[in-house]
Amino acid sequence: MTTRGVLYVHAAPRALCPHVEWAVAGVLGVRVSLDWIRQPAAPGTWRAEFSWQGEPGTASKLASALRGWHMLRFEVTAEPCSGAEGERYSATPDLGIFHAVIGMHGDILIPEDRLRAAMQRARKGEGDLEGELSKLLGKPWDDELEPFRYAGEGAPVRWLHQVV
Repeated sequence: MTTRGVLYVHAAPRALCPHVEWAVAGVLGVRVSLDWIRQPAAPGTWRAEFSWQGEPGTASKLASALRGWHMLRFEVTAEPCSGAEGERYSATPDLGIFHAVIGMHGDILIPEDRLRAAMQRARKGEGDLEGELSKLLGKPWDDELEPFRYAGEGAPVRWLHQVV
């Protein structure tokens, strides 16, 4: 059983770029050479995209391999397959790592216990319900990564061929 996904390195200092490639190669077991382009949202950093194929759980392994570098902004996605839900990992220096389970239609699936915990925190006054749900959906990570997702002129374009 295999799945496929994409690694988006949104911003990495130049000195970190070869280390990212080595980490990805270590997870996938093949030599990896990313096409790095300048990241205009953070001068002095570089960005790259890499499509991968592997067994379910590969996205988790990739995120784990990259999460230790504080200066790195990245996302890893995995498509759902017949035996596993999809996944999305987002990481920023300020927020750390976010993980979401993705259903077959692209929706974030939030486990019941996490929803109950969010409601309990809101009831106790530890946060408002909207803010708690926003975190469960990854909105703070999306807000921080959005300026980095658009690479500007010369960025690769990914065409979608399947409509659900």
